[in-house]
Amino acid sequence: MDKPLVNRVVNSGLITINLEDFYPAEEILSLDLKEYLFRGLILREKDFREAMTAHDWTQYEGKNLAVFCSADAIIPTWAYQLVAVHAAPYVIMVAQGTVEQFIIQHYFRKLAALDAEQYRDTKIVVKGCSDKPVPVAAYMELTRILQPVAQSIMFGEPCSTVPLYKRPK
Repeated sequence: MDKPLVNRVVNSGLITINLEDFYPAEEILSLDLKEYLFRGLILREKDFREAMTAHDWTQYEGKNLAVFCSADAIIPTWAYQLVAVHAAPYVIMVAQGTVEQFIIQHYFRKLAALDAEQYRDTKIVVKGCSDKPVPVAAYMELTRILQPVAQSIMFGEPCSTVPLYKRPK
């Protein structure tokens, strides 16, 4: 007699979290402050202020902006703040750093807003495969947030997981 196939993954009560779902939906553009340095070394306040006023900020409308300097120069903190002031009316989010660093900051903001209580006493699988470049830091931060509330945390796919944490009984 044939027994019916039973989907044990569906019946296991596992909750899958896909960090790819938190990836920024909008385009991430970058602004390299190297272009505004005098002789490629020095940021001069008057020139920089004029350049920021003249810059076409509308190109960032509805997008994210990563601001960094690829030159080996000391950029004063106020310069990044001034960029943020000019970009704010146009961008979704502006952050200091490369696009990769922007993505990490984005994940930390999104995960900080996550209601961990909804995962209290649950078995969680953090999905491992994704088509987008989810930073390792995001996996670590999610685990840190969920560990105090989850019954267990695993990594991978529901059919093949790596156990990471199990609350002691």
